[in-house]
Amino acid sequence: MKKHLLFVTVVSFLFLLGSCSQKNEEIIISGKPWTEQYILPYLLGYVIEDKTDYHVVYKEGLGEVSILTPAIEKGEIDLYVEYTGTGLMDVLQLESEPGESPESVYERVKAGYEERFNVTWLEPLGFENAYALAFRGDSDFEAETISELAEISKERELVFGAPHAFYERKGEGYDDLVRVYPFEFADTKSLDPNIMYDALKNGEVDVIPAFTTDSRIQLFAFKTVTDDQHLFPVYDAVPIVRMETLEKFPELEKALNHLAGQISEEDMLKMNARVDIDKEKPEDVAREFLIEKGIIEK
Repeated sequence: MKKHLLFVTVVSFLFLLGSCSQKNEEIIISGKPWTEQYILPYLLGYVIEDKTDYHVVYKEGLGEVSILTPAIEKGEIDLYVEYTGTGLMDVLQLESEPGESPESVYERVKAGYEERFNVTWLEPLGFENAYALAFRGDSDFEAETISELAEISKERELVFGAPHAFYERKGEGYDDLVRVYPFEFADTKSLDPNIMYDALKNGEVDVIPAFTTDSRIQLFAFKTVTDDQHLFPVYDAVPIVRMETLEKFPELEKALNHLAGQISEEDMLKMNARVDIDKEKPEDVAREFLIEKGIIEK
């Protein structure tokens, strides 16, 4: 009986040890809770699995940057795609210089993240997802720039709608928008990022801060305006990863850099459209894109 008990105890210990070891060998990929960020983790994960023997785990839509930043710093996740402008202004709390080059912004966020979070930025994926104020194409007003739209807001009772995070952003959020541009909105609404496009289409709001790679801008025939005062910085999409993870998984960086410069804004728009409009699964869209580009075999 004692021998049997000892055997069970040893087996249980080995099982737990194996489970912990397996967990330690996982690369955890996450993202933000909207379409593009549901697709991007699978683009990263499928490349890792194709080029290495590493095991990937997905934590989909974990949260916005305020949740993802401490998660990656603490090691709760290993990797996700961030945007250079978000890293610069929202996280590092640094100002963007008017007309600053994408390369300059990239080098600043890379250095800042390595110093503060022990997280580094790999090579950019090739597309930018910036803010662009949008309004309905059938609106009874016209504007080509944000300055022109701000002047129109003084004459008409326009309602502004945006995700809650946009109202909290520093350096490029709502407070900065109305500081740089003389908007006088009649009201503001806080909206889930996945429904704000429908809210604009249905006339519940008049202006939203759309994402330039969101397919619904074209689908709903929205118009966007130029940021003529250069409020918003460059938002290049880049995989960011814990430096400890790169040390632990030496083939990881080389694998992920197979994606460097491979995704254009048009590519991302098409992938987003397949999920938003055609209702395809993000993981299927990601895999088919990678196979068509010749980045993975299957």
